[in-house]
Amino acid sequence: MKRPSEKRQPSIKRRDLLLAAAGGLSASLLSTPARLFGAAPEAKTGLGIVIYCCGLRQKALRADGRENPLADPLDFLEHCRRLGAGGIQTPLGARDEAYAVELRRRAETCGMFIEAVAALPHDQAGPNNQGSPRDQGSMERFEREVLTAKQAGAKSIRVVMIPGRRYENYDSAEQFRQAAERGLEALRLAEPIAARHRVRLAVENHKDHRAEEKLDVLKKIDSEYVGMCVDTGNSIALLEDPLETARAFAPWAFAVHLKDAGVREYEDGFLLGDVPLGEGVLDLPEIVRILREAKPDLPFSLELITRDPLQVPCLTEEYWATFADVPGRDLARTLRTIRRGASPEPLPRVSGLSLEAQVEREDENIRKSLVYARDRLKL
Repeated sequence: MKRPSEKRQPSIKRRDLLLAAAGGLSASLLSTPARLFGAAPEAKTGLGIVIYCCGLRQKALRADGRENPLADPLDFLEHCRRLGAGGIQTPLGARDEAYAVELRRRAETCGMFIEAVAALPHDQAGPNNQGSPRDQGSMERFEREVLTAKQAGAKSIRVVMIPGRRYENYDSAEQFRQAAERGLEALRLAEPIAARHRVRLAVENHKDHRAEEKLDVLKKIDSEYVGMCVDTGNSIALLEDPLETARAFAPWAFAVHLKDAGVREYEDGFLLGDVPLGEGVLDLPEIVRILREAKPDLPFSLELITRDPLQVPCLTEEYWATFADVPGRDLARTLRTIRRGASPEPLPRVSGLSLEAQVEREDENIRKSLVYARDRLKL
């Protein structure tokens, strides 16, 4: 049966042949989502998957202009069902009601949850000169996406106030303050739209605000429709204790990006890499316990980005340009954590691998994490 608002897809056989021929990657590795991993595991986990976990697979599918089925939420839902995941978090876009209702029906039939991803409406020009004051087109786009999320039964919409990493994108405290003000105004524009449709916005701690700063934003907005997407690994890059961050955000949590962190010192600070759940320094059982105690029905989603480790240059002057009041004890505690938990081997890197090998690594990272979540975290 043809899906609502769906363009006709090429046959599986033709699609696989095109994928294999275009870039030399095996057809089985990059086949349509329904055939990626065979039958679903017998014991399914409740852990969802964030679309960013599949960035390398999408990169391979986009190579040479090839079709990317994972960009379609229905296909991504099927892909994650086959993996045994409990839900998805992905951009839904602005779609017609028939498509959204079908997505909701499929998810409910599979016992899976849906979370959306959307960009906040623009208020004024950002770091890349995007948007304009009270950008009406941006607000209309956001409202259409909120309506789609509601019709699809999404539990929340994950949003980001300040794109990028604070210590990389901003050269001064004033520059960061202006970006934070733009983010706050964008969230103020979004809140009435979310409230009108009774859809919750989950603001991620995105290597932007430290916990006190983010909580100050939530208190200023003061809305039952604005809370947190708690990322369990991001705040360590801002020299915060992951357990304390979880405790601070737990009462506000609408969604969770569950990840583990591999760490290792380097001359300017430390390296921070996403690793399969259970293989890093984070106390994931305690973090899950803290969040579940505050919100028993809170959905968790894996966000493991398979890539080279990030550099957190916390021993350079440039890193501190946007921080005024971070206590020295936070730096000391973070470095102790890094030294105690440092990997004895270099952190995994993918940049030297073929694209096919990168996709295989990504698949394995996801598989290991789902098994750990099911067996050790009881998700």
